[in-house]
Amino acid sequence: MALETELLTVSPMRAAIARRMQASKQEIPHFYLSAEIRMDAALDEVESLNGAGDAPRVSLSALLVRACALTLREHPSFNAVWTPDGLALAEQVNVSVAVALDGGLMAPAVLDADRLDVRRTAEALSDLVVRARHGRLRGAEITEGTFTFSNLGMFDISSFTAIVTPPQVAVLATGKIQKRPLWNGEAFVPASIMNATLSSDHRTVDGADAARFLATLHELLLEPARLRTPTQRSSS
Repeated sequence: MALETELLTVSPMRAAIARRMQASKQEIPHFYLSAEIRMDAALDEVESLNGAGDAPRVSLSALLVRACALTLREHPSFNAVWTPDGLALAEQVNVSVAVALDGGLMAPAVLDADRLDVRRTAEALSDLVVRARHGRLRGAEITEGTFTFSNLGMFDISSFTAIVTPPQVAVLATGKIQKRPLWNGEAFVPASIMNATLSSDHRTVDGADAARFLATLHELLLEPARLRTPTQRSSS
């Protein structure tokens, strides 16, 4: 007896996602590193910024995008695209952010994210999400991302691994923050822990590079006041 099926019409967005993700897994030699990041100071920073009453409100995602932007300045091999001639380092830091839409997923970029302070990052991210859901993105926001950030913590997901979007070479996936006991050298204390998984293209970076990237990200989130002011790029 033949299996009865119903063929669903695939939207242009879903077809494009299918092509890009298939190409990614076929062509990019992925590897994955995960780290548990202590988020107590980051949560306090978000509360402090929003407690001041200034607009716009800063979400945890905005703080994480800001942390990614500064980490990419320290580790330029992750702020790059793969070309037929090799790795091309990008001068701009354009952090793509995964946005769930009806029928698919997009990852438009916060352009020049390293040049934004944390409040301007929050404003840019909020505007980007609204325009993505209404089909009003600019071309550069769709095509010129240099790194991707994806967060599923709001869906009660503890951790996950994301697929690198070509021609980018890395993507960071974060899950929900959970309270856990943490040994401080003398006693166990409650701590807010977030799992972060970095997926990387092994043609461009190695495990030690990815470990250093995650270490820098963790350091910034332990001292989130460093995320408040924009980065000044050195002229070349």
